[in-house]
Amino acid sequence: MTLIGNKWTVLIVRDLLQGTKRFSELRRSVGNVSQKVLTSNLREMEADGLVNRKVYAEVPPRVEYSLTETGRSLKTVIDAMRTWGTSYQQAMLHPVD
Repeated sequence: MTLIGNKWTVLIVRDLLQGTKRFSELRRSVGNVSQKVLTSNLREMEADGLVNRKVYAEVPPRVEYSLTETGRSLKTVIDAMRTWGTSYQQAMLHPVD
């Protein structure tokens, strides 16, 4: 839980499961996250071995993020959370008494 305990990490993993993304693409896809918070989360995730950061020697510099094998292994957890959330949402819309 320490690795994926905050909402941004789960959203970043969810979006990187679709493939490699640049910082600006991640910021748009994750939602209402500041640059500082996204940068901080990506650095933590890289230190924890969940994310790869690749810097290209270009002007302006291009940085891409992708999931490591460990990060990709979280797919089952993310899928389970999505399934549970959908079931919960349906139960709230149509409660059974």
